[in-house]
Amino acid sequence: MSKHVKVVPHEIKPSGGSSGGNVDNGKICAALAYILIGIIWFFVDENMKKNAFAKFHVKQGLVLLVLSIGLWIVMAILGAIFSILFFFAPMLGFGLMRLISLIGLIPLVLCIIGIVYALQGKEKQLPIVGQYADKFNI
Repeated sequence: MSKHVKVVPHEIKPSGGSSGGNVDNGKICAALAYILIGIIWFFVDENMKKNAFAKFHVKQGLVLLVLSIGLWIVMAILGAIFSILFFFAPMLGFGLMRLISLIGLIPLVLCIIGIVYALQGKEKQLPIVGQYADKFNI
């Protein structure tokens, strides 16, 4: 006599131990956290403050915001220096200005990666800067 066993697939939970409903409720806020709107939403909405998935991505978004502001300041200073250099050595000054422009794309790329992770329901740290998110205590 053969027994039939019904196999039921298990629900896959995102890393970090968040429950599926928690992820679904915070997914939009988490994705918007990388463009500042979600950070504001998180601090205004009490339900989002309780959502671990949204909190994870808001912390990542805050790190990215601090990085962007710091990088912007450094790029402004270096841009001023290299523009003066442009008058004395045009090709060198032009090349260094282009290099600064490419470095300025780093926060944009990280922002896109964070949004994709959030929309996929993953609690995955951003490359390079994600490790610093744990230092924020919100």
